[in-house]
Amino acid sequence: MHSSPPLPQVSWLSPRTLGLTLALVSALAFGGSGTAAKPLIEAGLSPLHVVWLRVTGAAVVLLPLAYKHRDAVRRRPRLMVGFGLLAVAGVQACYFASISRIPVGVALLIEYLGPLLLLGYLKFVQRKPVSRAATIGAGVAVTGLACVVEVWHGLAFDALGVLFGLGAACCQVGYFLLADAGRQGDRPVDPMAISAYGLLIGALALTVFTRPWTADWSVLGGDVVMNGRVLPATLAAGWMVLIATVLAYLTGVVSVQFLSPAVAAVVANLEAVVATVAAWFLLGERLGGWQLVGGALVLIGAFTAQTSRPAEPGPEPADAADLAAPVGLAQLAESVALAEPVALPEPVALREPTDPPAERSAAGGHRG
Repeated sequence: MHSSPPLPQVSWLSPRTLGLTLALVSALAFGGSGTAAKPLIEAGLSPLHVVWLRVTGAAVVLLPLAYKHRDAVRRRPRLMVGFGLLAVAGVQACYFASISRIPVGVALLIEYLGPLLLLGYLKFVQRKPVSRAATIGAGVAVTGLACVVEVWHGLAFDALGVLFGLGAACCQVGYFLLADAGRQGDRPVDPMAISAYGLLIGALALTVFTRPWTADWSVLGGDVVMNGRVLPATLAAGWMVLIATVLAYLTGVVSVQFLSPAVAAVVANLEAVVATVAAWFLLGERLGGWQLVGGALVLIGAFTAQTSRPAEPGPEPADAADLAAPVGLAQLAESVALAEPVALPEPVALREPTDPPAERSAAGGHRG
């Protein structure tokens, strides 16, 4: 078995500390995406087109990195396709389908059940030991998220909306499992390659789903308003692309190489807290008592999860890339690799979200 490609090392940081630092940077970067996206949405772009701009812009920025690691596609094609379809395009498609039918707060909470689903998959499907600290931390973090989004204000049951939300959660699970799978097996690939090709493939898939040629892109040539301050639209777009996507994905995927997927997933729950706090400071949106309580619970959950110690590795599968994604998701990636295209659903059946939080969170504040 070949060893994984060498990862950057910092002499005065342990690998675990470096992984936690990168995971926190990723959460901070992802969490600020909604704050940058909202002024663009208010200026006239639809949330779907803002997401397309975010992912496609990041894919273009990372094209040199993709070219540098072009051999990764030949060595692990299913891993690259799976990450692009699940961790990038799948999260976005399912999330927007969900918020078109159920309140945004409920959709976000369902999506962030991902860490709990991940723990269940690791324990019951891959038969790997899961620490009590990680399980408790995930439960506390999800409880905190329910407070952050004040889920009780928008309780409504729509079976299809809930299913789409669960689909987003499963795709989030795929993000962490596939990021971890890159270092395993006899054909390891650089995590930078996973990010670059994942965004590139995700951008191609989202192009079919969002139909960007219907958008009024002249908005980017003007100004936008952020909490009473006038800013160039390109500044908001640049932050969303470079910080909330390029930096967020690169640091997030690399962090999984130093941490277990379970710990990295729980730390990622901080994104929702960052999104709420950023909206408070930069957009002037009210932060209530429940948000403060929920944020504290998420922090406690993330701290509890990161105190867990890595489990002893079990027998390694013949090809971790084939076993990394949850049941059903791995088959999706494999079918694409075998030239059996998987078409993303056209959003013809979606209706625009009507609850106030949708505008704040639709294009950001969540992974992908």
